[in-house]
Amino acid sequence: MSDDGISTVMNKCEQEIEDIMALQLSPLEARVEDYLNDKLQTAADLESLDSLLVDVKKQQGLLRQQLQEAKENLAENTKASESHSSALRQQAQAYKKQQADVDRRLLIVTQSETSDDAIEKFDADIRVLQKLDVARSYVELLAHVEDLSKEARRNFKSSPQAALQPYLRLQKLAIALKEAQIAAEDAAPHLVDHVDQAAQKLWKQMKDAFANDFEKVLAKMNWPDKDVKLSGSLEQEWTGGVERLLELQEPYGHPTAFGIILLFQSHVVELKYRWLKYPIEVEELDTQNDHIKPSEEPLVLLPIEVMVKPLALRFQYHFSGDRPTNKLDKPEYFLSHIVGLLNQYDGFFTIHFQPILRSRFRNSNLAMASIFIDSTSALITAFLPMLRHKTYSIMPLVAKQPQLLSHFIHELMSFDINLRDEWGYDGGCGIDGWRGLTWEVLVKGKWFDRWLEVEKNFALSRYQSIIDDPSSGEIDYDSVEPSATKPTNGAIRVNDLLETITDRYRPLPSFSQKLRFLIDIQIAIFDLFHARLASSLEAYLTLTSSLSRTVHGVSRDKSTQPDLSGLAGIERLMRVYGSAEYLEKKMRDWSDDVFFLELWEELQDRARANTDGKRKAVAGDMSVEHVADKTSAAVGNEDAVGGALFDETAGHYRQLRVRAEDIMLEQFLQNLRDAIKGYGRVNPWSALSEGEEEDDDAQMAITAELDNTIQLLQSYLSFLANALSQAPLRRVARQVALSIQGFLWDHVVMRYTFSAPGARQFERDVHGIWEIVDRYVGVRQGEMGMKRLREGLVLLRLDGGEALKNGLDGGVAKIGELKLTLADVNERLFRSNESGREALEELGLEVLSEGEARSVLERRVDMSG
Repeated sequence: MSDDGISTVMNKCEQEIEDIMALQLSPLEARVEDYLNDKLQTAADLESLDSLLVDVKKQQGLLRQQLQEAKENLAENTKASESHSSALRQQAQAYKKQQADVDRRLLIVTQSETSDDAIEKFDADIRVLQKLDVARSYVELLAHVEDLSKEARRNFKSSPQAALQPYLRLQKLAIALKEAQIAAEDAAPHLVDHVDQAAQKLWKQMKDAFANDFEKVLAKMNWPDKDVKLSGSLEQEWTGGVERLLELQEPYGHPTAFGIILLFQSHVVELKYRWLKYPIEVEELDTQNDHIKPSEEPLVLLPIEVMVKPLALRFQYHFSGDRPTNKLDKPEYFLSHIVGLLNQYDGFFTIHFQPILRSRFRNSNLAMASIFIDSTSALITAFLPMLRHKTYSIMPLVAKQPQLLSHFIHELMSFDINLRDEWGYDGGCGIDGWRGLTWEVLVKGKWFDRWLEVEKNFALSRYQSIIDDPSSGEIDYDSVEPSATKPTNGAIRVNDLLETITDRYRPLPSFSQKLRFLIDIQIAIFDLFHARLASSLEAYLTLTSSLSRTVHGVSRDKSTQPDLSGLAGIERLMRVYGSAEYLEKKMRDWSDDVFFLELWEELQDRARANTDGKRKAVAGDMSVEHVADKTSAAVGNEDAVGGALFDETAGHYRQLRVRAEDIMLEQFLQNLRDAIKGYGRVNPWSALSEGEEEDDDAQMAITAELDNTIQLLQSYLSFLANALSQAPLRRVARQVALSIQGFLWDHVVMRYTFSAPGARQFERDVHGIWEIVDRYVGVRQGEMGMKRLREGLVLLRLDGGEALKNGLDGGVAKIGELKLTLADVNERLFRSNESGREALEELGLEVLSEGEARSVLERRVDMSG
């Protein structure tokens, strides 16, 4: 096509497009327009117009073909639908005819007038037939059970392993019926019980048959005599008997990877590792969603059970009836008898029985369970049933006699410890350990509350006897270190009592039981003794205070009241202080003991695990709040640092100790003030002149009015030096020194004037006080407690051209080298504060201020003018 032709066509197209745009387009036309716009966008696209028309025609033909096929399918489906509807109408008509025929027959068969009556009679007949069918199934099941039992009985003598197969099927059937009964809402209980009883009966028969054969072998061996014969064919018979009995306990053959099904007496128990461990606490059993029951006990291997049977008969012979060895107050007899049996027969089982256990269980998951792999543990497990029987049989009698109950539990705990420590018995529980017969008696037998009551009554009785002893209030100077504070006899005995109680419950495996002992007995006795000490302190205050005596109506007749004046009162206060400090220190030491540390950690773990509040009790029926009130406020506190079981109790004793020390110090100071008053009223200090006193200060006599004070200090400090440790003694001495310093400063130094001889005499008096303090408290303690008075004496002793270089040396007045004259010191002190401070520093005076120094110099007779 030429260019002119193309231009002509394009012009026509444009004209046509404009005409089309001028019209209102329908949706179809709009789609056509969009299609053309998409395909014809440029002039070059017009060259492919022919091919485009061909494609459109092809698509149009394809669409027409699809439309034709759709019409054909629609016709076929319509025809099929009409045919199906016709068939349904025919079936409905046939059903109506059959229903009419059935109704007619029912009326004839049941001889009923209406179809409803006929249906009811027919249903009743059907139910009868169903019951007959169930009865037939029951009979078939019972016949099958009987067949299995007969098959097992036929084979268990000739072929034990063959007899186990029908027994195993019977046992599986019994277990399946029990499981199905739950889903069937406990239907057919008699059938389930019959099958279970049949399985139990078969088990017992097989066990008795194997055991009888094994007992015959044991008789040939002379078991359990000392001359046991086991060699040659007899050893093979014995080994075969052991193997058969073990096979009877292992019906599934080789143990599975996760557990082994073992027959225990008359029931099947799935034995997994954790099934062997006893529950943590009896009160927690109901909250554990597992199969552990408090009655479960370590499994006794059948061969050892048979071998222990004659030993059990011997045990019963010696420890039942009126035999001399069967004494209720001597449980150690039968307990030591068991230990003797272990010593006697453990060697035999180690040599002969241990290899069999190792070969049978070493490749199973039971290889880590000692009661299956270790002959000694298996033997101990076999002895436990006779001990349980004996223990439970005498407990009701023993529990009626507190002394016997306490002794019995103590012996039983010692026996448990012996089995654990000496024989390494863990009951098959591995690292969790065997809880022991004591736990079984106290927890499973529910005798713990009774035993706790007995032990508490004994402890309170012994405590009462301690405090009733007249010597309990006396200070014991010999039972502690010489440098320690001396407690009373009562405090020491109470501590010994509490330590004995700790030893009583230390072996208990139950955390709740330990905590009950701690709170109900130990802390209770601590509280009782604290109340007694506190009441003694209150009684002292009542008897020594005139106001309290009036309020409480105490008699003024001194002959009827104890003498609490002077040293007697200090001694009484010292009893309270010493006892409180001693027991407080003991509680701190106990808190660092491994036993109490472990108890504290367990308590904290339980209390913190209880923060969600789902379980109110942290141990038994004791709540976290109750335990925290009795032990420590840090219980269950995530933010608390440290903490110990005796925090609360030790805190109470500390408060009592501090209060007793304050009262003792106040009484000391009051007596001291009364004694030193007379010294403050004498005034020889300015009247003394040269030549009236000795030249040597050490040879000078102490002023007579100070003798009472010196004697009081000597008697009080002598007593306190023997009764107190160094720290509280120095605290008391420091306060005494400050009190004396305050009195001498206010009532002597600042009140009177001094001549040089008077100053020497006053210094000698002060030295007399220091000598007493230093003798009982320590070197220079008196001087160090009266620094201000010491420096005041330095100024008072300035005389002529001589001055002390460094104050008083070692508590004895010594004249140092010439440094400052009295006039120099006086002039520099009154010149300015700066020059006065320099003068005081040259004299080695650090405590006195410039103003106090001026006041002291003004007390000098030769300077007061």
